[in-house]
Amino acid sequence: MGTITIGIDLAKLVFSACELDGSGRVLQRRDLRRDALSAWLAQLPPGTVVAMEACSGAHHWGRHCLTHGLVPKLIPAQFVTPFRKSRAAKNDRNDAEAIATAARQGNMRFVPLKSVNQQARLTLHRLREGYKADALSTSNRLRGLLAEFGVVVAQQDRALRHAMADAAVRDRLPSSLLGPLDALVQHWNVLGDRIADCDDAIATNASNDARCVRIRRIVGIGPLTADAMVATVGNAREFKNGRQLSAWLGLAPSQHSSGGKARLGAISRRGDGYLRTLLIQGARSSLQRAKAVSLEKATPEQRWIRELAARLPFGKVLAAIANKHARQLWAMLARDEDYDEHAWLKHPMVQRPRSTRSLQTA
Repeated sequence: MGTITIGIDLAKLVFSACELDGSGRVLQRRDLRRDALSAWLAQLPPGTVVAMEACSGAHHWGRHCLTHGLVPKLIPAQFVTPFRKSRAAKNDRNDAEAIATAARQGNMRFVPLKSVNQQARLTLHRLREGYKADALSTSNRLRGLLAEFGVVVAQQDRALRHAMADAAVRDRLPSSLLGPLDALVQHWNVLGDRIADCDDAIATNASNDARCVRIRRIVGIGPLTADAMVATVGNAREFKNGRQLSAWLGLAPSQHSSGGKARLGAISRRGDGYLRTLLIQGARSSLQRAKAVSLEKATPEQRWIRELAARLPFGKVLAAIANKHARQLWAMLARDEDYDEHAWLKHPMVQRPRSTRSLQTA
């Protein structure tokens, strides 16, 4: 029974399951509701592989499988598509069979199962991003309504708050509109408070996690990026090296190679867009810090950043810094190492100039 692979197409109410034997032949198909699926998984033989697409609820069902001795495997959706027999005939049963077939491939890459703590910490980030989008939408709505009556406000939030409290501006608005606008301003302020609450909770999580404290020594990695990275990748040992993590984040160049000739393009921008955005924003901070510090006090990484900025466009410099930070984060998380600004000198391929030999022995 250990050779049986089960593919499940997840849904809200009705789940489709497909059971394959060791040769890949379909043994049976089932359409189960949520309670029936939970009971069915409980009676499966321990060690049975249960494959699912990495989507909403997948980590919950993966943990549920672990409690019953099953082997959950989460597959990215783009890796399942090629195994569907017909792209024109897409339905839940075909999807379940494609998931089971994809899980049996020896070279398939799977998504690590997240713990409840990891998902809870990532939920704060998702809520924060939602509050940010709502706050921006609300402020734009306020500016648009004011512009209807000839009141044009600058883009800064401070300017909008000042305008809504200005008696001269309020006199230019119809009295019947003041109440609804004040209610909208109150809603906008509440969203700001919610964002601040999420920031405080994320900062607390980052300060209580030794891994977050360790990786925050990198210039450009703050509590937001550190907490999101640890909550997403954990110890990062699912990646063989730093380049794999960087490629998973979409920071590695895309390839169009053929005939033995390598052709590298722009960064792929695949994978976790939220983490990639945080690393790019952190790269901006690193670039500003490297330009502000004097050359005598600059670290080797800051000197490298200054050299990049002198010969490459701004966007490429940010991508290169973010790529480097991703590789450093992998090394620090996977190997439990502290940040060492002179670690590059330990690499056997480094040609050490005379002025830096003392740093190696220090």
